[in-house]
Amino acid sequence: MTTVARTRKDVAVVAHLLRRAGFGATRDQIDQYVAKGYEETVEELLNPRVGQPEDQDLMDRYFIASVEARSPGHADPQWSWRLATSEKPLEEKIALFWHGLLAVGGVKLDHGLEMLTEIDLFRRVGLGSFRNILFEISRNPGMMYWLDNQNSHKGAPNENYGRELLELFSMGIDDLGGGAYTEDDVKAAARAFTGWASKPTPPPFFLGPFPMEFRFDASDHDNDEKSFLGETGNFNGEDIIDIIVKKRASAHFIAMRLYLFFVSDEPDEGEIERLTDLFQETDGDIRSMLRYIFNSDHFKSADVRFRKVKSPAELVFGTARLTDRFDIPDMDSSMLANQSLFMGQHLLNPPGVEGWHEGEEWVDSGSLIERVNFAASELGRRDSHGVRRMLDRVGSAGDDLEPEEFVEACLDALGSIELSPGSKTVLVEHAAQYRSAVSGTVDGTDRAVEMFQLIVSTPDYQYC
Repeated sequence: MTTVARTRKDVAVVAHLLRRAGFGATRDQIDQYVAKGYEETVEELLNPRVGQPEDQDLMDRYFIASVEARSPGHADPQWSWRLATSEKPLEEKIALFWHGLLAVGGVKLDHGLEMLTEIDLFRRVGLGSFRNILFEISRNPGMMYWLDNQNSHKGAPNENYGRELLELFSMGIDDLGGGAYTEDDVKAAARAFTGWASKPTPPPFFLGPFPMEFRFDASDHDNDEKSFLGETGNFNGEDIIDIIVKKRASAHFIAMRLYLFFVSDEPDEGEIERLTDLFQETDGDIRSMLRYIFNSDHFKSADVRFRKVKSPAELVFGTARLTDRFDIPDMDSSMLANQSLFMGQHLLNPPGVEGWHEGEEWVDSGSLIERVNFAASELGRRDSHGVRRMLDRVGSAGDDLEPEEFVEACLDALGSIELSPGSKTVLVEHAAQYRSAVSGTVDGTDRAVEMFQLIVSTPDYQYC
C-alpha cells in the first residue's frame, strides 16, 4: 500500500472512530488524531481527564436560568453546550447512551437541576463497571421519583422499579415477551428496594428548586427472606444488583445495546457474543468493552462505516462541531437542543422508560425535512470558523479541479465523508453543469459552499 493510500485509509478510519465515539470532528482535528495514532486516540477518548470544564463559570454566566434549572427547558442549554463543544466527546456520548437506556423523563420529574445531575452521574461512572452504574442509578433520587419508588413500602411494594430494572435496564425480554426472569423475580426485586426513595424536597423557591436527595429508610425496608433468580436470602437492593450482573442474560443485553449504539443498527451475533464473553471476563467493565469494539477489525471495516442512522443529537451536534461557530454560550447554542427536539429527540425528556426507538425509526418525512434544512443552513454559514477552514482546504486543492476532483475535495474537507455511487454521480454531474454554465466566472467560494450544502442534503449524510 502506498503512503498516500495508507494515509487516506488512516484518515477514513479515524474519522469513523470520531463519529461513533463522539459526534464527529473537523478535518483539521482528524489530521491531529491521525498523527497521534489510532490506538493512542482510542485510549485518549476512553480516559477523559477528570475535572470540571474550564468554561463552566462562563457558561453559568451566560445561561443563568440553567444554574438552578427548574425544568428540562432551563437545563438543556448546559448540555447542548457540552455536546457541541466538549473536548471529551466520549464522555458526552456515553452520557447520551445511558440517558437513553436508563431513561428518566424530565417532564414528569419536572426538576431540571436533577436532570443535569443525572447526566453528570453518567459522565462520572458511565465508562466504569455496569454493577456500579446500576447501583448509582438505583440511588439516584430522580430515578426513584420517576419510577415511583418513593411509593414502595414494606408490606406494599411498588413494582415499577423492580420490573424496569430487569426488563429494560439489565436483562431484557425476548421477541415473545419472555425473559430470563419471572414475575416472582420482579416481586422479589420490588421488595428488596423498599425504603429506597427520593427524599421529599421543599417547593421551589424564587431562585430555583432545591437539590434532590436520595434517602434509605431502614424502617420501611422489607427484611424478610426473598427468592430471586434462583438465590434465596434477606436481599436488599444492592444484593439484587449483584445477582443481576452475574447473569449471562445481563452481559448479553448490555453487549447488544453497546453494539447497536456504537457499531451498527444491524446486530452481528458473533461480535455480540464476543462482547458478552468480555463483559463476564471483566465484571462488566464498559471501558474494556468499548476498547475492544473500537480496536476490532470489525469496527474498522468498511462494512459498518456509514451504516448507522444518526440520531437527531448526532446530526445536530455533529454538524455544529463541523461548522465550529460557537465561541461563547450564546442564544444560538442554547437552541441546539430545540433542533434535536424538532427532529424527534427531546433531550432530558425521553418519551418513556424504554428510551427512544433508534435506527431507521429516527427518520420519517417530517423529521427528514428538519434534518436536511438544519444541516444545509449550518453549512451555509460561511463566516463560521469551520466553514472557512473547509473553504481554505478546498481552495488549496487547486483552482481548476475536474468535477470529480472538486467533489472529492469537498467530501474530504467535510471530514472524510463517503457517498454512495449514486449520490456521488449526481453531485459530479451537477458540478460539471455548474462549471459549464458559469464558464469559470463564478466565485469559487459560492461553488464550494453550495457543494457542501448539497452533500449534507444527501441521504448518505443521515448515516454515520
